[in-house]
Amino acid sequence: MDIVWKGIVGGLVTAAIVWLSKRGNTLPGILPLFPTFALIALLVVGAKNDNAGFREACVAGAKTIPAYLAFLAICYFAIDRFDYRIALLAGLGVWFVVALGAFLAPRWV
Repeated sequence: MDIVWKGIVGGLVTAAIVWLSKRGNTLPGILPLFPTFALIALLVVGAKNDNAGFREACVAGAKTIPAYLAFLAICYFAIDRFDYRIALLAGLGVWFVVALGAFLAPRWV
């Protein structure tokens, strides 16, 4: 049953993004700031009653903020040169590299 309600929450947020995109361009860009997936992930970790694990999950989530900003920056600048699908793929590629670096860099330093 846990998976069902998580799917419902994710589906509702996706539906809200689609619905809001029909009314303008700003709100669909703001809605992902609501921590839907972080909320679900932290609920799962919190259910284990492991405070250290919960904190570790919070730190891991915070490490992805630079990757998200890099994704948005690439999409913002690539849209003038490429089709939106290519801009999104480029953004995803940069997101992956930055996120991977954020988690692997401490091991190399």
